Amino acid sequence: MRAIDWQLIVRKYGPIVWQTAYRLVGNHTDAADCFGETFVYALEVSHRRRVRSFPALLVRLATWRAIDVLRQRFSRSRTVDAVDVVTLPGNGLGPVQQAQIHELAAKLRKALAQLPSKEAEVFCLRYLNNMSYRHIGKELGIRANTAGVLLNRARVKLRSIIELPPD
Repeated sequence: MRAIDWQLIVRKYGPIVWQTAYRLVGNHTDAADCFGETFVYALEVSHRRRVRSFPALLVRLATWRAIDVLRQRFSRSRTVDAVDVVTLPGNGLGPVQQAQIHELAAKLRKALAQLPSKEAEVFCLRYLNNMSYRHIGKELGIRANTAGVLLNRARVKLRSIIELPPD
């Protein structure tokens, strides 16, 4: 078995792990925890089996860990959502639009925490990481059409929880 260069893996795939975690949890502290734990879990996985694709494994682990953080956050019934408010210079959005986006993101985080694990994971892998149904199925060990069914269920439930009108 070939030794894995973890420094190279972290340097090469760290940005996508950070982006995945931060998009879901919405603050630096929780994203940093997810980031570190993702690589610890990846190390454990690599000891048990050969890793076909480190980027796919790391995105999946970061997604899974971030969803777990959201569940913990919202199960404590905190009244204040832990979200960093980051204003991107030159994004062309006014304060009202930025506030609306942050409000919708907070609602989505809370709603994702209420979904069954597989549905939340499929939703995040598809919409936050642009994975195809086939790729999601391969990573989760399910058929591509099962990924599509789970994604549809997730969208319906999220729409209902957030109270958005149907497409």
